[in-house]
Amino acid sequence: MSAKRDYYEVLGVSKSSNPDEIKSQYRKLALKFHPDKNKSPDAAEHFKEISEAYAVLSDVEKRKIYDTHGHAGVDGKYSTDDIFQGSKANFEDIFGGAGGFESIFESIFGRGGGFRFGGFDFGGSGRSRGSDLVYETALTLEEAFKGKKEEIDLPRLVNCDTCNGSGCAPGTSVRTCSVCNGQGQTRVSRSSGFSTFVTVQPCNTCRGQGKIIERPCSKCKGSGKQKATKKFSFEIPPGVEDGEYRIPGEGESVQNGVNGDLIVRIRVQPHDKFKRDGADVFYDANISMIDAALGKNILVETLEGQEKLEVESGSQPNTIVKLKGKGLPRQSGRGRGDEYVRLVINIPTKIDKHQRKLLEELKDSFSRS
Repeated sequence: MSAKRDYYEVLGVSKSSNPDEIKSQYRKLALKFHPDKNKSPDAAEHFKEISEAYAVLSDVEKRKIYDTHGHAGVDGKYSTDDIFQGSKANFEDIFGGAGGFESIFESIFGRGGGFRFGGFDFGGSGRSRGSDLVYETALTLEEAFKGKKEEIDLPRLVNCDTCNGSGCAPGTSVRTCSVCNGQGQTRVSRSSGFSTFVTVQPCNTCRGQGKIIERPCSKCKGSGKQKATKKFSFEIPPGVEDGEYRIPGEGESVQNGVNGDLIVRIRVQPHDKFKRDGADVFYDANISMIDAALGKNILVETLEGQEKLEVESGSQPNTIVKLKGKGLPRQSGRGRGDEYVRLVINIPTKIDKHQRKLLEELKDSFSRS
């Protein structure tokens, strides 16, 4: 699983940026990461990432949904095809029409299927896509440190086991609509003077499907779907942070299409001893003013248990001591963060006469030295 980065961060713009600023920044990044110009191995992935970000932020409706609900709002409402098709005009404006769009994208996504734009198949199978499913889970900091295997009962719509998703009663099949010839659309022409106006509208006979089910399946009532629960397990990697993670193909299925994805929303709960910043953790160690003055070896908490820490003599309040490599695993997989221990020096609020006398003698000795 990998978390999607914030679209504004990807393009290097702020949420207050206007459409012209977003367009200008995308144009610069597109030229920078074009694989014909940039031969680094990750250039193509960067190009895909910035293009997806621009497709959303350049569209008024999609940007509004993203600003309100984040990636889950966009992914839950639009497929990849929908995201790019809706922004076709914006890409044409930058790359000089469909031909320009085709030339700059073709080398990255190829012609292997998907929705076609200017003769180019934009990354997909060209088939309809099932809806994404969303699963939310909360982890303790210790679980985020170690990673966790999550086992869930995943409710989903699957193909009806009686009709295999066709929607037809056993032994029957769909027939092509004779009104629209399977197109799902009808054209109505109307002449006015020397002009002819053509209106394209969904076919009323087949309700825009292009096919007609004469005998619906009695179990699914012709929908081709039934509710089911699937036991599903997945690994949450060590060091995971708050965010949305996508597991491809584990969403709802569609007839003759591709499955949607499972979006896992993870929230790491606050801890009563540690504060977290990425892979680093922060911990407060309480010591007496005497120990701070004289120095002492103390035990402090880490995510793996207690660790010995040397408090040097003369340590001042809020001194920070680093325990290298005692933080969480980095999401990049490269090493671990650190633990930063802050020394909180406790000064007594009440002292008896004997203690006061000793402190005053200590004070006098400092003033004479």
